[in-house]
Amino acid sequence: MVIGLTGGIGSGKSTVIKMFSKFNNIAIYIADDEAKKLMNSSDEIKTQLIVKFGKETYRNNQLNRPYLASIVFNNKEKLKILNSIVHPIVNNHLQQFILQNANKQYILYENAILFENGSNTFCDKIITVTAPESIRIQRILKRDDSTITAVKNRIKNQWSQAKKTLQSHYIIENLTLAKTEVQILNIHNILTKTTK
Repeated sequence: MVIGLTGGIGSGKSTVIKMFSKFNNIAIYIADDEAKKLMNSSDEIKTQLIVKFGKETYRNNQLNRPYLASIVFNNKEKLKILNSIVHPIVNNHLQQFILQNANKQYILYENAILFENGSNTFCDKIITVTAPESIRIQRILKRDDSTITAVKNRIKNQWSQAKKTLQSHYIIENLTLAKTEVQILNIHNILTKTTK
């Protein structure tokens, strides 16, 4: 069983993942982390990125992130090209991960743009992490060296919380650690059919 975990920027997905990682009968796949690794290790991705974005895309055989970011983040068409190269390979990698962890009760698959890139289609259930926008903005400003305008633009580029929650099976309102932990335990117990 694959359980999608998503949520807007600043909703606290990393905190939620840390709490889920305490359960030893599940496996966790973090799409963004795996994509970063694959962009450095997959020859297929490297070749295609160099063809589309130039030799500068890699320096000393490592992805030149600032260079690539400067191209794709202000250009939706270029971002689409990048995603069309990386996503299929990450999806194949995820399928292998699912097979390797078939003994686990479920796979928690974290993807910030789960709905936006259509990855929700291979999830059995979906959890969305939410928090009020003002709290999300505060969290991002504390975490990143950013401005309120830049943060609001990043939020605008993702699906709204309301749109995500309408298509989710479970909602975690991530305001306090104690309350979040209770919600996670309840969801885990439902998914594994256990009660304690």
